[in-house]
Amino acid sequence: MERDIHSGYNDLKQVEMFVETAEKMVGQATMSLDRDMLEGAKQAIANAHDQLSRARRQATGVDEEFLSHYEQKLAKAEHQLNEALR
Repeated sequence: MERDIHSGYNDLKQVEMFVETAEKMVGQATMSLDRDMLEGAKQAIANAHDQLSRARRQATGVDEEFLSHYEQKLAKAEHQLNEALR
């Protein structure tokens, strides 16, 4: 049972790290408007979405608020990136 708790914690920690990385990359890319950075930010958002999906499949009810928070943060970063790409 401890293993499940530990892996659940790791999944959530991964979500946090992936979303925060995506936010940073989007911030840098939208300031520079560098094409490679924008592509990297797009990939970081896709990776964060994948990690969120993985964590959501493993989630318990206790994790819902945490996951919702990071989904909102990711959606905001994605919106920011989409605006910069217009």
